[in-house]
Amino acid sequence: MSEHGQWDSSLSFIFAMIGAAVGLGNIWRFSYVLYSNGGGSFFIPYLIAIAMMGIPFLILEYAVGFSFKDSFSNILKKINPKYEIIAWILVSFVFIVVIYYMVILSWDLVYLLSSFTFGWGTDTVSYFTHTVGGSSNLESAGFLLIPTTVCVALLWVVLWFISHKDVDQGIGKFSKVLIPALFVIMGFIIIYALTLPGAGIGINTLLTPDWSKLLDVNIWLAAFAQIIFSLSMGQAIAVTYASYLPENSRLTDNVLIVVASNSLFEICTAFGVFSILGYMSHTAGTPMIQLITEGTGLIFIVFPMIFNIMGPIGRVLAPLLFLAILFAGITSALGFLEPMLNSLSVKLNMSRKKAATILSIIGCIFSLMLTTGISSYLVGIIDSFVNEFGILILIGVQCIIFGWFYGLDKFIPILNENGHLKVGTLWKAVIKYILPIFLIIIWVIGIVKLFGDAEPFELMIDTIIIVAVLVVSFALTKYKATN
Repeated sequence: MSEHGQWDSSLSFIFAMIGAAVGLGNIWRFSYVLYSNGGGSFFIPYLIAIAMMGIPFLILEYAVGFSFKDSFSNILKKINPKYEIIAWILVSFVFIVVIYYMVILSWDLVYLLSSFTFGWGTDTVSYFTHTVGGSSNLESAGFLLIPTTVCVALLWVVLWFISHKDVDQGIGKFSKVLIPALFVIMGFIIIYALTLPGAGIGINTLLTPDWSKLLDVNIWLAAFAQIIFSLSMGQAIAVTYASYLPENSRLTDNVLIVVASNSLFEICTAFGVFSILGYMSHTAGTPMIQLITEGTGLIFIVFPMIFNIMGPIGRVLAPLLFLAILFAGITSALGFLEPMLNSLSVKLNMSRKKAATILSIIGCIFSLMLTTGISSYLVGIIDSFVNEFGILILIGVQCIIFGWFYGLDKFIPILNENGHLKVGTLWKAVIKYILPIFLIIIWVIGIVKLFGDAEPFELMIDTIIIVAVLVVSFALTKYKATN
C-alpha cells in the first residue's frame, strides 16, 4: 500500500530542494553562459529572469504540492481526468533525465577514482574518448566503456539505497549531509582558486561587460533558459517535494532560500572556474579563448589538463572537485527520480520500496545501454531533446492548467498565511500571461534549431523517445489499480 511521506522538518525540505536545484549545470554550464552572453552585463537579464520567472513559478509549484499533498499524476487527474496523461508525459521525460544523468555521474566517478593517481595521463582528450565518454563515431557503438559501465551500476545501487527509504530517512537525511559538504568543498576550491597566479586574468575575462549585448534578444533568452534548467523548474520535483511538507510551512520564504542558495552557488563557482582557467592561461601561456568551454569538455578535458601542471595542490583539488560534482549530481538525481517514484507508487498502489526497486532496475538497464563507445554522443542527443522539446513546453502547459483551468486564487491564502513574501495580482499575471507566452517563444526557437541541425541518427533517437514516452504515459493513464 502506498503511503504519502512527510519531511521531518522544513530544513530537510530546503536541503532536498537545494540539492535538486544545485547540479552539474551550476558547476560546468553557468560560467560559460555568463561569459558568452555579455559577461558582467549578463547579470541584468539573469536577475530579471529570477524575479520574473524563477521565483513566481517555484511559488506556484510549492503551492500546488502543498495544497494537494498528492502525486503529480493524481493532482492533474483531480483537476481534470483528461490531464492525467500530461502528468505522465512530464514525469516520463524527467525519468529519462535521471537515466542519462547517471551516466554523466559515472564519468565523474571514473575521474574521481583516477584523480588519486592522475590516471588520465597527459592526453586528456584521448582518455575521455577511449576510456570514459566515447565519441560520435557510430562504429564505436559495438563495445562498452567498462569503467563507465561498472560505475553506472554502482551509482544506481546508491540511488536505490537512498530513494527506497521514507523521504525523511532517505532523501532528507542524505541531503542534510551532502549539501553542506558540497558547499564546504566548493567553498575551499573557490577560495584557493582566487589566490592562484593569473586568477585576475580569468575573472576579468569573465566579468568584462558588453553592454551592447543587452539589446540582443538571444541574451535574454539565454538568461531565462539558464534559470529554467538551473532551478529544475516545471519538472514536478518541487511539486512532489512540497507535497511532503508539514502544516504551517513558510512556502514563499522557502522559495527565496532555495533560489538565493542556487544563484549564490553558481555565481561563486563561476569565479572559481575562471580563476583556475586564468591560472592555466598565466602558467602555460595558453590564450583564455582556447580554454573556455562548457560541459564535459571543461570538467573532463580542460580541468585534468590544468591539474596536471598544478603540482602537489592539483593532487588535492582534483579529488575535491570530482567529489563535489558527485555530491551535486546524486542530490539532483534523487530529485529527478522522485516525481516518477511518487506517482508510480500511488498509481500502482505499491510501497515506496517496491516502486524504487522497479524504477532502479529499469533505469539501470537503460543507463547501461548508454555506456557504449558513443556514450557522450548519445547523452548529448537525449539531453538536448528532452529539455528543449519535452520539458520546456510542459512548463508552459502547467502555467495554463493551474493559471486558467484550476485558478490561482485558491493558492493565494495558503501562500500568504505564513510566508513573509506575499503574492497577488502581479504573481497571477506572470503565471497566466507572461510565462506561457515567453516559454512558447523559447520552445519554438529551440525546436527550429534542434531539428534544423539534426542528423538522421539524432532524429531516430528523438523519435524513439517520443514513441516510448507516449506509450508509457498512455498505458499508465489507462491502468486501473486494484486495492
